[in-house]
Amino acid sequence: MAYNEFAYFYDSLNEDADYDALYRHIKAELEAHGIHSGILADLGCGTGELTLMLAQDGYDMIAIDQSEEMLCVVRDKADQLELTGRLLLLEQDLCHLDLYGTIQGAVSTFDTFNHLPTLDAAIANAGFFMEKGGVLLFDMNTPYKHQKVLGNNTFTFEGEEAGCVWRNQLEDGGRRVRISLDITDEENGESFHEEFCEYTYSLEEIRAALERHGFTLESVCDGETFGPLTDTSERYFFCAVKNYTQLEGEQDV
Repeated sequence: MAYNEFAYFYDSLNEDADYDALYRHIKAELEAHGIHSGILADLGCGTGELTLMLAQDGYDMIAIDQSEEMLCVVRDKADQLELTGRLLLLEQDLCHLDLYGTIQGAVSTFDTFNHLPTLDAAIANAGFFMEKGGVLLFDMNTPYKHQKVLGNNTFTFEGEEAGCVWRNQLEDGGRRVRISLDITDEENGESFHEEFCEYTYSLEEIRAALERHGFTLESVCDGETFGPLTDTSERYFFCAVKNYTQLEGEQDV
């Protein structure tokens, strides 16, 4: 799934996101694993807020997204911050990834992996290009959020630049949420419609997928508080460590 027009309004509608807390947690995990510099991949970088925070901190970033529009937003921000020298933009599907070299770690935030109908290919590809001892840091929406918060509910958001009506529909016995967005540009009144699905994964399924592709799940916490998981946690945050230098088997699954 690739966002189109939604890319240009994403930041306005996501303005409550605490990027500073997310960045601090990710930076602490990188440093705890001895990754103070080097090449990191942002898998599903969106509008690049986290990507550019890491680039400002001295990491060489590969920003990957399937949406050309998202990458245009990232490039504009990078130009304003004069960070283009620390940034490579790739328009790619995470299930068919080609990074042309190795990375020290990868991040993926704001439930990017929930957009994938299977986790195996994306995790396998991240592992294929990652050096031994590298870390995969990512978050995902929990089954609780999909089934009890999103559910079959409708939400309305008002940002400075756009308004959005967000409708959810549970499918496949609660294993999938179909999401439709109706976005109105506050400046000119133009409207856009986008639709996509998020897929529900249990903690056990995520752990198994990581282990199948050479990772050890080192820790999992609440992806909003970064404290212990609870029965009502809406987001997981994972730290997984790569066990060996090259994936045994095929890159794409």
